[in-house]
Amino acid sequence: MADDLIIAGEVIRPGQTRVVDVPLPDLYMHTALSMPVQVIRGRRKGPILFVSGAVHGDEIVGVEIIRRLIRSKRLKGLAGTLITIPVVNVYGFINQTRYLPDRRDLNRCFPGSEEGSLAARLANLFMTEVVQKCTHGIDLHTAAIHRDNLPQIRAALDNGAVEEMARAFNAPVIVNSGLIEGSLRFACQQAGVPVIVYEAGEALRFNELAIRAGVRGVLAVMRKIGMLAPSRTKQLKPLEPFVARSSTWVRAPQSGIFRMLMPMGAHVKKGDCLGMVAAPYGDEKSETQVLASCSGVIIGRTNIPLVNEGEALFHIARFNRPDEVADSVEAFNMVLDPATDTGVPEEQPII
Repeated sequence: MADDLIIAGEVIRPGQTRVVDVPLPDLYMHTALSMPVQVIRGRRKGPILFVSGAVHGDEIVGVEIIRRLIRSKRLKGLAGTLITIPVVNVYGFINQTRYLPDRRDLNRCFPGSEEGSLAARLANLFMTEVVQKCTHGIDLHTAAIHRDNLPQIRAALDNGAVEEMARAFNAPVIVNSGLIEGSLRFACQQAGVPVIVYEAGEALRFNELAIRAGVRGVLAVMRKIGMLAPSRTKQLKPLEPFVARSSTWVRAPQSGIFRMLMPMGAHVKKGDCLGMVAAPYGDEKSETQVLASCSGVIIGRTNIPLVNEGEALFHIARFNRPDEVADSVEAFNMVLDPATDTGVPEEQPII
């Protein structure tokens, strides 16, 4: 770790904590805009980890995860540097939308360029001011609006450092997903920075279980890579995450009103009835079953019952032992659910 870390021209030395406002292009009303970056530097050398939220501007679970992370007492004795960026896509965040004002998806514009579109310039700024100064990264996401994701890690497990981080996060499910050109994960791999993506919850909604799992997971990764000492408190034996072989979406067979019959995390078999789609006037002849196209565990679903033919309803991940995965998900929920957690949380749960 270099003695001095420079972000947007500001020097942060070992032992210092600083919020740096990285200047962004103005709004069209000439209102100045910046991307706040909080830097916490330990006095001892160690990895430099970035934790980013709201690359998609409406995915706010990561913002709360980062707020709780930087307030955690467990950061005492930090080795190395923690760089948190609660809101990367400031433009989308202001407008409560996934995209930038030019309708581009920031997570398809990395590594960006200095002279390209607004999205390309923001991506380039994030790469040069943050990613290129780090040794590891965790990118926090949720499902899109009106969809929900089971807490899960997305990672390319052919990279040893990435696999180590993915397993350490201790989410119940790891989806071994390839890298998409233009994504932050892809650009980070090109830059030699191992990154995992945490997916949980829904856009524009807080989800207490997803938030708790995210904070716990980031701290666990920090312990694994040597930024934090092992916890002294008695810990439950961590659940071994299950790696999905592949995944698929089950789509609406017709348009209508969707009645969901299977919960998130359920173990389903090929041909099981997952729900019903019917016309709004209740004619039984118009009712159609939604059947599982494969055996596996539900890791994502729609939250809105008004569906069009072909719309994605359930995301099913395939596993070698799906029944054990479902049991693991249930145990995971029991540990982190505020209603069943017997410990004293550092933060009051969001209801």
